[in-house]
Amino acid sequence: MARKFFGTDGVRGKANTYPMTAEMALKIGAAAGRYFRNDGSNGHRVVIGKDTRLSGYMFENALTAGLTSTGMNVLLLGPVPTPAVGLLTTSMRADLGIMISASHNPHHDNGIKFFGPDGFKLSDEAETEIETLIESEILPAQAENIGRAKRVDDGRFRYAERIKSTFPHGMRLDGLKVVIDCANGAAHRVAPEVLWELGAEVIPVGVSPNGLNINEKCGSTSPQTAAAKILETGADVGICLDGDADRVMMIDEKGQVADGDQFMALLAGRWADQGRLNGGTLVATVMSNLGLERYLSGRGLRLERTAVGDRYVVEAMRANGWNLGGEQSGHIVMTDFATTGDGLLAGLQFLAAMIETGKKASELSKSFETVPQMLKNVRYTAGQDPLAAQSVQDAIQAAEASLAGKGRLLIRKSGTEPLIRVMAECEDDALLAQTVDGIVAEVAAAI
Repeated sequence: MARKFFGTDGVRGKANTYPMTAEMALKIGAAAGRYFRNDGSNGHRVVIGKDTRLSGYMFENALTAGLTSTGMNVLLLGPVPTPAVGLLTTSMRADLGIMISASHNPHHDNGIKFFGPDGFKLSDEAETEIETLIESEILPAQAENIGRAKRVDDGRFRYAERIKSTFPHGMRLDGLKVVIDCANGAAHRVAPEVLWELGAEVIPVGVSPNGLNINEKCGSTSPQTAAAKILETGADVGICLDGDADRVMMIDEKGQVADGDQFMALLAGRWADQGRLNGGTLVATVMSNLGLERYLSGRGLRLERTAVGDRYVVEAMRANGWNLGGEQSGHIVMTDFATTGDGLLAGLQFLAAMIETGKKASELSKSFETVPQMLKNVRYTAGQDPLAAQSVQDAIQAAEASLAGKGRLLIRKSGTEPLIRVMAECEDDALLAQTVDGIVAEVAAAI
């Protein structure tokens, strides 16, 4: 059954526009509270974190009202990275974790992500049941059973200690000059602190959030700012996080950007050599470059592809006992250490590789030659279905025929924004551009 509110990563949209309104957040909180407090007892708790968006205050209060109205006790973490919520949900023995963030989106968007008591994101089935409750009459708790809310001041410090514990024991970052771009987001304090405590010379970027500048010309979606800072300061490496710090892009000493595919190739190769890569398998999505698949095959390893969304990567990993996965966009999931993508954790693994091998970032950040890939987005109005148009279907069929044996084509709706994503890979640049531009034109005409 198609879900009405939940996308690939929770509920997301423009703040103060349906469904991302305070009223809806209250209903979502009440529905989630009723779903998890199903035995009537008062011992249930939920942790709530957020990034630095101005609208986070509104959604934090609305969710708290909804949750406490159904008897849930709320622990408010304030601004922390998304992976911190996954971690603290389990360590604080909570029934539910909630992160208020729209990740890499601009400040005017926001979202609500859910984690279960095991620290992993909720299943599609659980979210569907919560949707059903949202649209039904939710029974509130009796007056004496209303929940309480409490601020937790040390959430980021607990997360910092956990992150440092994943770094090789006894290893330090002394002598390493690191640019850390926090996208004016959730990790603006904890990421520089962790790097400094491990001994690095830290050059911070994007650490002055004002509620409106999250992801603005900084972070993993705009790595040019950090790249320029690396060249200006002579830094050894750069780590670019997004607004909620669950994804990362690495930048070498020359200012060149390495995406999630190159990062996963590095880790998969190193872990395989160390006997740590479970099943000899890396899990990635259909968006990952064909070059990654060829690289792994050449190493005797395999690539398992999933639908787009880090939750689907994690589901495949858990179902099969695999321990490394991620997305081209920079989600890197290492279930030996965390329950979800963690940009800072991944960045530290890259720095450890630099120290252990004695190699420069540029020597580690390119494991394979990418197959030329083109991705274009077409925005549409909610309620439209341009992919259903016959003209679009005909264009897709013609493009698939022209790429047969030469590359691949992927057309999909974004799970977080009203966008049609048109992606193709082909070593013939002219055919690649012709394929993508032709489909984009047909989709735009249908809209």
